[in-house]
Amino acid sequence: MSIRTIIIDDEANNLENLQTIIQQYCTDVDVIATARNADDGLLLIEQHKPDLVFLDIQMPGKSGFDLLAALPKINFEVIFITAYDKYGIRAIKFSALDYLLKPVDIDEFKTALVKAREKINAKKQNLNMENLLQYIKAGSKEPPKIALPTLKEIMYVKVTDIVRCEAANNYTTFYLQNNEQFLVCKTLKEFADLLKPHNFIRTHQSHLVNIDSVKSYLAEDGGTILLKNLEKVPISRQNRELVKIALNNGL
Repeated sequence: MSIRTIIIDDEANNLENLQTIIQQYCTDVDVIATARNADDGLLLIEQHKPDLVFLDIQMPGKSGFDLLAALPKINFEVIFITAYDKYGIRAIKFSALDYLLKPVDIDEFKTALVKAREKINAKKQNLNMENLLQYIKAGSKEPPKIALPTLKEIMYVKVTDIVRCEAANNYTTFYLQNNEQFLVCKTLKEFADLLKPHNFIRTHQSHLVNIDSVKSYLAEDGGTILLKNLEKVPISRQNRELVKIALNNGL
């Protein structure tokens, strides 16, 4: 799982240098955006919701500390970057946060990233646990949420919001009620077994459908499902009778 990262530094050469280091030494770090000032950085953080931010402390106008103070909640890890050895370093150390001095030393960078990676992974595990506890607490009163590991994050989606799933080699594409779609890092078979008790039917080797999203059964091409959003999903010959039975019971 990649670490979604934003770099905020007012000096272009520092941005380029840090991106080069990341490309050379960190295959699991994905730099999704960069900014040259605190205001732009704030907008990017709110837009992209990163796992990690490399944040310059002293920038023209607003400092990195000003940026953090403007956020209602900090849901990401921060590695501060500074050219000044005494600039806020004591406060950073007291807060058990990491920092890098310019020019960035490779070994110090690797050490800081190891710490950040551990915190990010622990946070994601905590989210998984929270999802489990919510599922247990809700019982049958609310539709459960399923954890879907995409290439960049873990998404928590209500099973009732899923229209259908389609195999994509060793991945699965999910299609939601709000027309969103995203690629998940697991096979369709894993989700077919998991979602079967929640009114999903395997219509085809490559297709899994939420029965509640089905509008009708079409006889064309040996059997096709028409969804409420007017998409058509094929039915394989070996699954035809099972699909008819499931639709008769579920529609």
